[in-house]
Amino acid sequence: MKRMRPSVETTIESDAIAVERTLAGDRDAFRVLVERHSRNVYRLAYRMTGNQQDAEEVVQEAFLRAYQKLSQFASRANFGTWVYRIAANYAIDRMRQKKNEDSNRALPARETEDGLEMDLMSTVRDAAPSPERLAQSGQLAAQMRRALLELTPAERTAFVMRHWGGSGIEEIADALNSSASAAKNTVFRSVQKLRKALEPFVEQRGQSRAIGTQL
Repeated sequence: MKRMRPSVETTIESDAIAVERTLAGDRDAFRVLVERHSRNVYRLAYRMTGNQQDAEEVVQEAFLRAYQKLSQFASRANFGTWVYRIAANYAIDRMRQKKNEDSNRALPARETEDGLEMDLMSTVRDAAPSPERLAQSGQLAAQMRRALLELTPAERTAFVMRHWGGSGIEEIADALNSSASAAKNTVFRSVQKLRKALEPFVEQRGQSRAIGTQL
């Protein structure tokens, strides 16, 4: 017999019960929440930080903060979205702390491409890239991290949830405590700002193509 995946509504209801039990003193109930949502939070953290160590720290800190502030969750409807938002904001703080590190360190190729679905990083798709192309990829990834730091917290969260987490507008609106239309506008603004920040790289790619020297 094929096992059916629980619906979103069922998961939310189950999360709500686990939250109530945790607040009542049942620590094992919170462990259920961690096991249920840690994979998605880790995926988000890894895409934002680019390395396993920082990603693991983000996951641990996100769930610690969620546990400490769990009483504030009572009026919310989606624990997954809530902890996702906490993780996204902490990951940005982590990136800010490390902004003076090697700016040319590239994010993993798969994460880079998956994370930017709007052709922002379409320059890194060759199966066997040249050294020059790898260098450009690293510069582009570093510029992307810097550009993320320039976004407002709402814009960063909206962009990450939409384009790195695949969240719907309603989920983003819930995370931002805003209307769906406002969340959609926030996503749009974040994309426009990131496009502008990456224009030099996009223009360089276009010029290379025009003269037949595209990497």
